Amino acid sequence: MTHEEILSMLGDYVDYLIANSSAEAPMWNIEKVRSGKPNKWNYIDGCMITACLSLYKTTGDEKYLKFSRDFIDWFVQEDGSIKTYDPKEYNLDNVNQGKNLFILYDIFGDEKYRKAIDTIRSQLLTQPRTKEGNFWHKDIYPWQVWLDGTYMAQPFYMEYETRYNKMQGCIDSYKQFMNIKKHMRDEKTGLYYHGYDESRQMYWADPVTGCSPNFWLRAMGWFMVAMVDVLERMDEQLYNEYRGIMAMFKQTIEDVHKFQDEETGMFWQVMDHPGVEGNYLETSGTALFAYAVLKGVRLGCLPKRMAAWAEKAFYGTCDKYLSKNPDGSLQLGGICLVAGLGGKDHRDGSLAYYFSEPVVCNDAKGVGPLVLAYTEMIARK
Repeated sequence: MTHEEILSMLGDYVDYLIANSSAEAPMWNIEKVRSGKPNKWNYIDGCMITACLSLYKTTGDEKYLKFSRDFIDWFVQEDGSIKTYDPKEYNLDNVNQGKNLFILYDIFGDEKYRKAIDTIRSQLLTQPRTKEGNFWHKDIYPWQVWLDGTYMAQPFYMEYETRYNKMQGCIDSYKQFMNIKKHMRDEKTGLYYHGYDESRQMYWADPVTGCSPNFWLRAMGWFMVAMVDVLERMDEQLYNEYRGIMAMFKQTIEDVHKFQDEETGMFWQVMDHPGVEGNYLETSGTALFAYAVLKGVRLGCLPKRMAAWAEKAFYGTCDKYLSKNPDGSLQLGGICLVAGLGGKDHRDGSLAYYFSEPVVCNDAKGVGPLVLAYTEMIARK
């Protein structure tokens, strides 16, 4: 396929997904579909609605805005409470969808969105923390910091503090990134481990470093996007902190690029084990890299030369995994359904574990990032 054909296909693909989805039954939330349970407020839908709102901003097409508003309005009540969401669950994943409330509030001025923003902010007020001050990933994972959590919570936190709280929590957010750099970055590769257990009690944690054993691609992807999303929301008065995160972001992109597959432009599920039996080129993390880099270049946080790396990742993913079904509908494959650490499934962070999780089509953890990268691609045209 030519690049123009790919971009045209992606527009059709998004239309197909939203035409077959609602807040009660989003076709892109494969975990929910497989569970057979009613939908709840969750980060997966949040990722897709972020992509739809980005498409609205880039194209001006009202259908993306209407879909996003209808979706979120199913959850957000007039008093600012959010159906199925409990702040006291202390799950950072549930903060992610909150970013979209700022956009809807700016566009429509409906006070229920402002109240719902406060509802989500209330979770972070009492979210348990490590002794060094980082949010626990979830209440059920004590003393643990996961890279995923930076994407889920920090952009919302930075935006809230900048807009509504005189930037009081912005330094706190910055320090959480610096702690991750201190504890979770591997000096040899420049890559970051998926998880860190301050208590060193979990079976997956290295007894000396507290880190999990491997570099999972999507966790790195979430982390790269977290940095660029936070930079976008930071006030320039925070000059030193802004420069600190920007330097960290640029260094991370440089280091990650070394692991980009030469032939396809994609990245491997476990990043530093290319070609190992069971490993595979994975869609979601590759798309997150493409999006983070394209956005970083657009915002002036990264040198322009890096855009070529992102375009290679973007088109390589589409060439490998975007295809037509016999009925003419489109599908995006190569998406790791889920990966975590600990829990009842004894997820030990080993290579065998990361290779064992299901690989699916059309899940928003891959679709959302690819559509976000697509919006950056069409903005460059």
